[in-house]
Amino acid sequence: MSTARSMRRSSAFNLANLLTYGRLAAVPAVVGLMFWPEDHWSRWFALAVFALAAITDYFDGYIARAFSQQSALGRMLDPIADKLLVAACLLMLVADKTIQSWDIWAALVILCREILVSGLREFLAELKVGVPVSRVAKWKTTFQLLSLGFLIAGPAGETVLPGTIPIGRVLLWISALLTIYTGWDYLKTGIKHLVDED
Repeated sequence: MSTARSMRRSSAFNLANLLTYGRLAAVPAVVGLMFWPEDHWSRWFALAVFALAAITDYFDGYIARAFSQQSALGRMLDPIADKLLVAACLLMLVADKTIQSWDIWAALVILCREILVSGLREFLAELKVGVPVSRVAKWKTTFQLLSLGFLIAGPAGETVLPGTIPIGRVLLWISALLTIYTGWDYLKTGIKHLVDED
């Protein structure tokens, strides 16, 4: 019994899961830095924390596979950490008007897709149906993280690279279009199995 408990404890604190915990901790850190009164240094620090969190998104999965550190806890927390980070950043960027006007629709598409996919994943998991991550979904994530990086830099980035915010907005729309495409894949799979169940 004690051996089983220690194994569960060790899997909860393996390197892959620690990186995921770090990504969860990055959410309030990025939000706090972006909430800070308009200051270029706070935007650069927010970008640095966000970039580190985005990098861990790749490495925790790689480490889990390479060193056989997959766990139920990691599988549950990994997508949650991703969605919390993206949603929190989008909300803060809308709040400080870095994302505004028609660009808010791109942010809404991304947020609604994440909620839709979370619900579909839960439904399909009950049916023991797995939906593998496609190459397009990986491109979607890449464009999403890049767009958020440019937009978080925002006015601070404009002082170094003029056009930082417009670049971020273009990348946001590209990621929104890819989001619709990949979300449709999940929806088709969900509808197919829902019809089969009925």
